[in-house]
Amino acid sequence: MGKASKGKRQKESDDKLLLKDKLSEAETITTNKWSLFNKPIVHFFLIAIVGLLVYSNTFNVPFHFDDILNIVKNYRLKDLNTFWPPSGTRWLGFLTLALNYHLGGLNVTGYHIVNLAIHILNAILVYLLVVFTFRTPYFKVSVISASVSNQPNQFTLSTFKPLNYLPLFIALIFVAHPIQTQAVTYIVQRFTSLATMFYLLSLVMYIKWRESKGQRAEGKEQQAMSNEQRVKSYAPSSMLYAVSLFSAILAMKTKEISFTLPIIIVLYEFMFFQGKIKRRILFLMPIILTMLIIPLSIIGTDKPIGDAIGELREAAQETEEIPRWSYLFTQFRVIVTYIRLIFFPINQNLDYDYPIYHSFFNPEVFLSFLFLLTIFSFAVYLLYVKHYTLSASRFLSFGIFWFFITLSVESSIIPIRDVINEHRLYLPSLGIIIVFVLTTFYVLRLVIRAPLRSLTITCLLLTTIIIALSMAAYQRNAVWQDEMSLWEDVVRKSPQKAKGHYNLGIAYYNKGLTDMAIEHYQIALRLKPDYVKAHNNLGNAYKDKGMTDKAIEHYQVALKLNPDYAEAHMNMANDYDDKGMTDKAIEHYQIALRLKPDYAEAHYNLGVTYGRIGLLDKAIKEYQTALRLNPGHKLSENSLNRILQIQRSK
Repeated sequence: MGKASKGKRQKESDDKLLLKDKLSEAETITTNKWSLFNKPIVHFFLIAIVGLLVYSNTFNVPFHFDDILNIVKNYRLKDLNTFWPPSGTRWLGFLTLALNYHLGGLNVTGYHIVNLAIHILNAILVYLLVVFTFRTPYFKVSVISASVSNQPNQFTLSTFKPLNYLPLFIALIFVAHPIQTQAVTYIVQRFTSLATMFYLLSLVMYIKWRESKGQRAEGKEQQAMSNEQRVKSYAPSSMLYAVSLFSAILAMKTKEISFTLPIIIVLYEFMFFQGKIKRRILFLMPIILTMLIIPLSIIGTDKPIGDAIGELREAAQETEEIPRWSYLFTQFRVIVTYIRLIFFPINQNLDYDYPIYHSFFNPEVFLSFLFLLTIFSFAVYLLYVKHYTLSASRFLSFGIFWFFITLSVESSIIPIRDVINEHRLYLPSLGIIIVFVLTTFYVLRLVIRAPLRSLTITCLLLTTIIIALSMAAYQRNAVWQDEMSLWEDVVRKSPQKAKGHYNLGIAYYNKGLTDMAIEHYQIALRLKPDYVKAHNNLGNAYKDKGMTDKAIEHYQVALKLNPDYAEAHMNMANDYDDKGMTDKAIEHYQIALRLKPDYAEAHYNLGVTYGRIGLLDKAIKEYQTALRLNPGHKLSENSLNRILQIQRSK
């Protein structure tokens, strides 16, 4: 009996050794076969290629909507001197647009190249964030293999190195997801992607700095370092921290969403690193203090404290049309919609027709709140549970916290006129992508007990998803090809929203389709009778058809609704000028300029009127002002030169 048991144990031992040898052989073959593919430089190349393919049809996408005001008609971009000293919360974003203008004028290709480069770089930073996270103290074991059986026919997934693939798939989904198209293809939303770039860079550099501190600490425990070694290790370490801090400052000067960056870094520090509390707070403090940059940029530093608080409160509410609590209740529903868009990016829309909810106990609001609370509670559970053996649970928890925290600036109690916008998901979506990819690896590992097979199927599944997302993003980008296709898409999906019809009217008007423009302006006014801009633009369309009296009628309605609307005053002046009513024309030009002193077009038109009635000195002054505001205004330049020649000939 003893000999039989001994023989059985010997056989089991031999089986284990045989399995180990086979496993070692399989790992060697797999490693040799895929060694090149596992290199980070190859991964970076794949990320860049996918990004280029997805956005290859965007390089000629024209300026849209807010691009016109912030880029095309923003004369500040034409003078780099206006960008020093740095002011405002979006200073750096506007500076990059100004540099684009100085290098290529209004050629959209240059703007799109920069936007895409930022997006690809963000995906690479996402890759590095995941890689560095797996090197932290909480990931000394395999990410998805924590619980394994001791049976000889089972072994850990770490044998086949899933960590080589997790960062790649997370980064590829980030770069290919169609929900990102608005932040990349819509030029002015560079503010979002650029702020995200500095946000991620700051966090990645902080993690790398903490990793270098940990390595030095371990080295000191093993042996004392020489003075020369200390100098060599200290210099790059301090540089990493400096880059992290400087990137945080740049993020704060790019867009307000960066306000949450110090919160994320503090959370990351206490979730993934160890050390004495006082020491950790000490080196976190400079980064925490960067949170003051945004409020100080909004209110300035030269105001009394009472006035400053009042201005900050006013700045924290973009619109008074939506009460703070109603905005918060609506955001519970919006965040659920955001989650749906990440998992099922269908029916994307530039301008959603989203209802405003005014009661917390509305069934849709309350159920959404419970759903979000369940997700958040699960994140807390993953963070604190002790018996849970999945080593990736902390990263899953961090991904959920990331989603809620990074979304909090635009989805809380700070009312914004548009309650939902896809570009707001650009940074928060990373948290959900991390959770999705990690969960996919883990679930398939549980379902398919053979590690190599489960890894292969997981990679194939995620590759299929990335291909599908890439195709969807490419198709979504096709909608942005011109104004008409974009706003026709909006009107089709939000037929009862006035803004879509108004902007489609502009698109038709710019294409010379005046009758179709009038039709959609009228629909916009039927949906929203007090739509000032629609009245003004409808007046322009009637004027083009020679219906001057009808045009003046709509300008008058616009001014009755908003007496301080400078554009309507200028259009009214143009019509009076055409009718030969010069005094009334000059009066309305002057009102327009009093309301909007930097209105270059009004200065030019007033100059034309002065020139026609012989007031040449006044005309020269207006042309010069127009050229100072808009140096590229050829009409002002030609008219000024003509008058100066007339004066010299006399």
